[in-house]
Amino acid sequence: MFHQNSALVMVNQRTLSKEQSESLLEVLKARFENHSNRHKDLEWTPIDKRLKTSPNKLWSLNEMERTGGEPDVVGYEQLNDVFVFQDCSEESPKGRRSICYDRKGLESIKEHPPKHTAIDMAEKMGVEILTEEEYRALQQLGTFDSKTSNWLKTPSDIRALGGAIFADFRFGQVFIYHNGAQSYYAGQGFRASLKI
Repeated sequence: MFHQNSALVMVNQRTLSKEQSESLLEVLKARFENHSNRHKDLEWTPIDKRLKTSPNKLWSLNEMERTGGEPDVVGYEQLNDVFVFQDCSEESPKGRRSICYDRKGLESIKEHPPKHTAIDMAEKMGVEILTEEEYRALQQLGTFDSKTSNWLKTPSDIRALGGAIFADFRFGQVFIYHNGAQSYYAGQGFRASLKI
């Protein structure tokens, strides 16, 4: 019985109240209308309808918003019939900085470990970390991370050797770097993607 109740609590934690949902939808609609260059040829009505019938996804978008990501629609995948939301904050989301890459990296830190990891936070939020390809595509829609940087989804062969990759935008172009997965900096976090 305890396990069933725990599961119910988890489900309830991944939904918003009616007021929270309406407030978030207003924020998302205003952002959508104010940044039409990010989603040319898309209209808000079908996106709004999709969001209203996807409470778990709406909860994840709220987590993106709550942690400073300023999510917005950046595309539509016709083959899979999904709208793609990504963090569009000017710099790395403030609520997701000072984190190492993953749990294995965290466990290797002997002193002063960070509180969170990018992979764990993304999983808890129900989102994906941007890949290098997605990050480069996002940079075509504006200028992001001119002062901060973000972990990217790291290929397994690089991670197996202890590394992880991150990116930023400097001197008019995207730079992709590598570091130990245990590294963490005040100006480094991650950008998320969510398909609805």
